[in-house]
Amino acid sequence: MTYAVIIPARYESSRLPGKPLVGLCGVPMIVRTYRQCLKACPAERIHVATDDERVARVCRGHGIRALMTPASCRTGTDRVAECAAVLDADVFINVQGDEPVFNPDDLKAFIAAVERHPGEVLNGVCAIDDETQFRSGTIPKVVMRADGRLLYMSRAAIPTTKEHGYVRAWRQVCVYAFPRQALQEFAAAGGKTPLEAVEDIEILRFLEIGWEVRMVPLSSDSCAVDVPEDVARAEAIIRARGL
Repeated sequence: MTYAVIIPARYESSRLPGKPLVGLCGVPMIVRTYRQCLKACPAERIHVATDDERVARVCRGHGIRALMTPASCRTGTDRVAECAAVLDADVFINVQGDEPVFNPDDLKAFIAAVERHPGEVLNGVCAIDDETQFRSGTIPKVVMRADGRLLYMSRAAIPTTKEHGYVRAWRQVCVYAFPRQALQEFAAAGGKTPLEAVEDIEILRFLEIGWEVRMVPLSSDSCAVDVPEDVARAEAIIRARGL
C-alpha cells in the first residue's frame, strides 16, 4: 500500500493570520512541521498543500515539495482531496500544518495502523491531561466505542456527568488517513455537513456521509498552534525538547 503525507497550510487563518509562516524560535511553523514528518518517512512522500504563493515559496526554499490548491477549499481535508487528484497513492495521510512539535514516532505508528486497517478512515487520539484541556473550546474532544471507532467529536466538554464534571476524556490528535474513495465522497458532499458546520470539525463529515472512523492511540506530545497565545507554549516545548 502506497501513501502520501500531506501537510495542509492555509495562509488566511481567522484566529492567527499567516499561521504557516509564523516564526517559532526563528523557524517558520510549516517548516518545523515538515521536519518532524521527515524524521518518520522519506522526503519524496511529503507534500505541503497551500493556497498561497508565499507559503509555497518558503517551502521550496527549504527543499519541501509544495502543491498549490484552491483558496476555495473550506477545510484541510478538502485540500488533501485536491492533492489526491494529482498524486499516485492509495492512502493520504494528513498532518496538520499547525503541529510544529508533532512526535515523529506517532507518524510511524500511524503508518503502521494504515497497514493494519486498509480502506479505513483513521484519526489520532490521546488522553486529556487536565481539566483545562477538557474545558477548552479549541480542543476537539473524542467519544469512542470500546473497539476505538469514533462515536462523536465535539469542542464541548464531553463526556461529562449530570453536573458537567470532568472524570476522564480524550482529545483529537490532528493526524488523519484517508483512502482515495473516502476523499472523493468527502469532496462530493459539496460543502460542510450539518454537524461538521456546527462543531467546525471536519472529521464529522465522514460520520455524516456513512464512513466509520477508527481512532488510533498516539502520544500527548502534540501542541496545535491555533491562537496567538499558543505560540509561546509551542516555543517553550521546542526549547525544552531541543527541536
